[in-house]
Amino acid sequence: MKRLLVAFLIILALAATPATAQKRIAFSFDDVPRRPGAFMTSEQRTQRLIAALRRSGVRQAAFFLTPGHLEQPWGAGGEARIAAYVRAGHVIANHSYAHRGLSRIGAEAYLADIDRASAWLAGRRGYRPWFRYPFLDEGTRRGAEPTARDAVRAGLAQRRLLNGYVTVDSYDWYLDDLANRARAAGHAMDMAALRDLYVEIVVDAAEFADRLAVQTLGRRPVQVVLMHETDLEAMFLPDAIAALRRRGWRIATMDQAYRDPIARVVPDARYLGGGRLTAIANAAGRPPSELVPALNEEATILRLFNERVLRQAGRID
Repeated sequence: MKRLLVAFLIILALAATPATAQKRIAFSFDDVPRRPGAFMTSEQRTQRLIAALRRSGVRQAAFFLTPGHLEQPWGAGGEARIAAYVRAGHVIANHSYAHRGLSRIGAEAYLADIDRASAWLAGRRGYRPWFRYPFLDEGTRRGAEPTARDAVRAGLAQRRLLNGYVTVDSYDWYLDDLANRARAAGHAMDMAALRDLYVEIVVDAAEFADRLAVQTLGRRPVQVVLMHETDLEAMFLPDAIAALRRRGWRIATMDQAYRDPIARVVPDARYLGGGRLTAIANAAGRPPSELVPALNEEATILRLFNERVLRQAGRID
């Protein structure tokens, strides 16, 4: 019965919007407020990221909040920075209170944590009723049965929260971690090479998702890219957006993205950590080995970082 429902929803996603040659992408940022990086203060990062979005013509991005981060020593001032994003025209949504994986804590504790974040968000300007799973963990990791997955899906429906899915994983958090570690170790970095690697990873992931969408759905939905509130975004996001535009991409708002028919698809898949498109493709029979962009592999990113960014200055393992 579930597979018939999945098939029906995929057909709906195919039929609801005609095939189009236009590639569109919306931007979202997780873990806000995020811990400071190695290149600028939290306040500087927020202002530079707002300026980067404005300069790049991104009218509306989404910032998925983890209010528990405000309780950390590095979370001081985070509420003011969140308000600054909203004043700039962006929207905010739920990313849980404590940022714990569903596969680790189970559905009951997980839903309680969502509720705690919802209470913090209630009534705030710019709020959207969207929830994004921390780590994109929907409860099927480590071979778990889909019991927790289904319980949380039911809980989200009861709470009228849309799954804040992604379709493009920029894997920015890993490159940012490598850069922070290199800076802490005192290694000299080729910043132009770091920028170019960041841009290459973002564009490669977006182009991969576009090909997968055409193969799986027969059309191009509005893609949703997963990023984080990092120093790399503040420094290099305009370069990535310019590169995407050169490849024919147009910028969409997050409101537009979540009006796409795939927002209503509930894939009966266990492979959920790569986002909505890969889950739909997996439910349709594609194996996980075919659903990961080449530059979403940590070993590959690490090798390229050492070769291009550090060169002879050192090595990160």
